[in-house]
Amino acid sequence: MIIDAVPGDAVRNNAAWCQAMCAAHGHPGTFGPRAWTSARRAPLYYPDAVTLTEEADAKDVLTGIDRTTPGASVKDSYARLDLAAEGFRLLFEARWIHRPAGLPRPPAPAGWHPVRTPEALAAWALAWSDGDADEAALFRPELLADPATTIVGGYAADGRILGGAVLSDAAGVTGVSNLFTAGDADPSYAWAGALAAAPGGRPVVGYESGDDLAPALAAGFGETGPLRVWLDA
Repeated sequence: MIIDAVPGDAVRNNAAWCQAMCAAHGHPGTFGPRAWTSARRAPLYYPDAVTLTEEADAKDVLTGIDRTTPGASVKDSYARLDLAAEGFRLLFEARWIHRPAGLPRPPAPAGWHPVRTPEALAAWALAWSDGDADEAALFRPELLADPATTIVGGYAADGRILGGAVLSDAAGVTGVSNLFTAGDADPSYAWAGALAAAPGGRPVVGYESGDDLAPALAAGFGETGPLRVWLDA
């Protein structure tokens, strides 16, 4: 479903989350008029540049990022760039998603609450990474001090983590990212828990691709536009 909304708020919200993640790793990026960029290589899975407007061009995203070694990436938020001539290859495509404020939420599952301590965050990150300690190290305790970031988890009665998500408040919307389920839990469980934890009265946004898009649409989101991520080969 395509809804009557533009992805601008989702774009800026996502860039703010990238900034928060980089800041947690000790090197925040820079917001320019048409792009956000990180002068140091961004953490695992995070872009080194994000376009903020449809008018952003290759110079806006490539100036100020580290290309001394392969692996830099660019989030082309409006799917307008062609970075092949600059030595990049298309890594993946996705769709921005938007859930209007005031839309009824799915029933809230039991056991969902925010992650508050470094120990709880470490356990959450291991569940998110399916036990990969190197990937789990992405989520540093500094994120817990960011007032715009809320990490939430769904817990079984015995304490097992069944799912989780990151909620980011910026640009007048709440962004949902890093949504996951553990074991045999259905994706609808994680979406219901994340939406229940999101502040009321404001739109919820994010992006999804492939098989992950359908559960988001089933949770009441609509598509607002395409994005691309480019990787420096």
